[in-house]
Amino acid sequence: MIHVPEELAASQAKYNGEAGRAFIAALPETAEEFLGRWGLRVTGPSMYGVASLVLPVERAADGTRAALKLQNLDEETEGEPVGLRVWDGAGAVRLLDHDAGTGTMLLERLDEARPLTSVTDTREALGVVAGLLARLVAVPAPPGLRGLGDIAAGMLADVPGAAERLGPDDAAVLRDCAAAVREVAGEPGDRLLHWDLHLGNVLAGEREPWLAIDPKPLAGDPGFDLLPALIDRFDPDPADILWRFDLLSEIVGDRRRAVAWTLGRVLQNGLWDVEDGEPGLDAEQVEVARILRARRG
Repeated sequence: MIHVPEELAASQAKYNGEAGRAFIAALPETAEEFLGRWGLRVTGPSMYGVASLVLPVERAADGTRAALKLQNLDEETEGEPVGLRVWDGAGAVRLLDHDAGTGTMLLERLDEARPLTSVTDTREALGVVAGLLARLVAVPAPPGLRGLGDIAAGMLADVPGAAERLGPDDAAVLRDCAAAVREVAGEPGDRLLHWDLHLGNVLAGEREPWLAIDPKPLAGDPGFDLLPALIDRFDPDPADILWRFDLLSEIVGDRRRAVAWTLGRVLQNGLWDVEDGEPGLDAEQVEVARILRARRG
């Protein structure tokens, strides 16, 4: 029997309700199924995040080290194998096998003990993220992937109701971010985005020094991918925020669009905060929005 961490069970129940509880209940059986199907044996303790369980494994036939990832299949996770196949190991973990029915994946084994968070020099670490981001967004998104255009339209439709549930200052931030998105919504972009590229989602590898993991791919403008690295190890100094933005937006080319889509990401997170019943917007993201809005103006 595999160990299912209580924290994973709690997060699945919180965010996915009955579907999350069913996923947790089925995990031991699902794991045994794929360990047998793909000829794997477990070599260490279970690892987990908010949405997935990862088992360190090796192939019984040849000893190849790998990671078995089990996750609840939804609109975010269903795109992960699609993106990984397109990147084919160029800047991202390599997909070795996949089951479309459950979303279960067999992945290249990276060094989970050496995330990019272990690099203490923040500028060095962000330089690694920028290099990976440049490689990942250079690739066109494959047909059929969820798109930023639809996401933007949905966000803009939700703004009036969400703003009514916020105080005047946060409501103004939300509306300003929405105004920026309206200016670029007609050209949502066609690049393959990771959507969650931050220091914790980069691990050391053997064939490359660092590789991105856990993408939630979508088709869109690369500017929508910048915010996680802007707020990682957040420093409220405007000079630091602008240094980070300049480093990352150089990849995009059009800094004005990068500002607009970064504000779009603040908008997305803000709408989720309102939906979750938070009393206000995230202060760090509000500060990023304030500084970028000033540059945009």
